[in-house]
Amino acid sequence: MGDAMRYALLAPGKRLRPALVLMACEACGGKIEDALPAAVAVEMIHAYSLVHDDLPAMDDDDLRRGRPTVHIQFDEATAILVGDALQAEAFRHLSEGIPDPSRAIAAIRVLASAAGACHLVGGQSDDLSAERDQAAWVEANQNSSAAVAPLRTVEHLESIHRRKTGALFSASLAMGAIVAAADEKSKTVLSDYAADLGLAFQVVDDLLDFTADEQELGKRTGKDVDRGKLTYPGLLGIEVAREKAKQLVSSARQHATYFGEAGWRLTRLADFVYERTQ
Repeated sequence: MGDAMRYALLAPGKRLRPALVLMACEACGGKIEDALPAAVAVEMIHAYSLVHDDLPAMDDDDLRRGRPTVHIQFDEATAILVGDALQAEAFRHLSEGIPDPSRAIAAIRVLASAAGACHLVGGQSDDLSAERDQAAWVEANQNSSAAVAPLRTVEHLESIHRRKTGALFSASLAMGAIVAAADEKSKTVLSDYAADLGLAFQVVDDLLDFTADEQELGKRTGKDVDRGKLTYPGLLGIEVAREKAKQLVSSARQHATYFGEAGWRLTRLADFVYERTQ
């Protein structure tokens, strides 16, 4: 079990969410070292969600971060247990690693909300439902000239991804602010930054599934199209989706200017999200 947990958690990756925890703490005048438990915790939640998302019952992926997914490398039962264990360990790290009880409780509350039924899990559930609905619609309308079901809208897609992807971005920044004892204005600005950055990240992720090299990306490409998933390029086209990502990143950069020089890492990270190729 320990080997499988390490395989999932320590796989090569961008570590964006823990980086956001540390950057938010720094931007709000806190010490990066104090935010490390929260950074570890959010990466554990993210890793657990990937392990479960990759299972055959969900996205059924066999490649993640350039390596076999956990259920392929080990087995399905181990993958389920690894996800369960990582989720539990995340909250243990928060409860034991943040010395101030009130801040620890606040961080636990934020992360639990982001990972729960109203956000990450709910977004994944809605994503799977949309995929099933599209498959059923295509089956029932094989002679139709329409490419997608009428109910598949940008608003629906944004709702899915603000929960499935954006919630952990928001939680990461919020926990960094909590550790730094940030004022309410700073927390609000970080929340706005997170909303734009998280959605930009997902738009770019969808674009990469259409355009990236599979070996460089580290996971299967074209699978979203094959499965009939709701994506930004699928709804808007590649160029419009790319422009949307650019606008979201520009807005995120503008929010980061509130912190002056202390927010330069947040600005650079927004650029990275738009420019990334994997």
